[in-house]
Amino acid sequence: MKIGAHVSPSGFHMADVRLKTPSARRAVAVGEIVVGSAYSHVVSATLPKGDALMMAEIAGLQGAKHASQLMPLCHPLALDYVDVRCVGVPERQAVRVYCEAALWAKTGVEMEALAGASAALLTIYDLTKPVQPALQIESVRLLFKEGGKSGLWVHPMGMSDEEQARYQPSDAVL
Repeated sequence: MKIGAHVSPSGFHMADVRLKTPSARRAVAVGEIVVGSAYSHVVSATLPKGDALMMAEIAGLQGAKHASQLMPLCHPLALDYVDVRCVGVPERQAVRVYCEAALWAKTGVEMEALAGASAALLTIYDLTKPVQPALQIESVRLLFKEGGKSGLWVHPMGMSDEEQARYQPSDAVL
């Protein structure tokens, strides 16, 4: 086995960030869940289990805050900002979830953004399944990250004009 930054002859370990300089960092993750015939119930908050979108936004906040408890090599981070947004996509009978996370730290915040988006999507799944069991979570990905030594990175699939206007990625964060 090739020994990398997170593996030593004695096993796995977290990356050593003791000598890194803290900097402003931000990441936005996105994903979609296709809810099909339950779409009108989801967006009108009339599911038997309640308002799936409101609950998903709360669950996404929790997911971002608990990322390091789910992924063993993820550093626990004191997040400065998390925002989760659920947006209806009527032409696909889907809901798109965005999770933005930001902080001032020695390591990036990508895993927190991805965990937040995933928790929100899973919550929509859980609250919608009694009405429509044929649900599909799709395209969970990091939309962009910025800050730190590597600066701005945008997913190769790019960003829509609406996403660019909302999140305005640049190397000047926080």
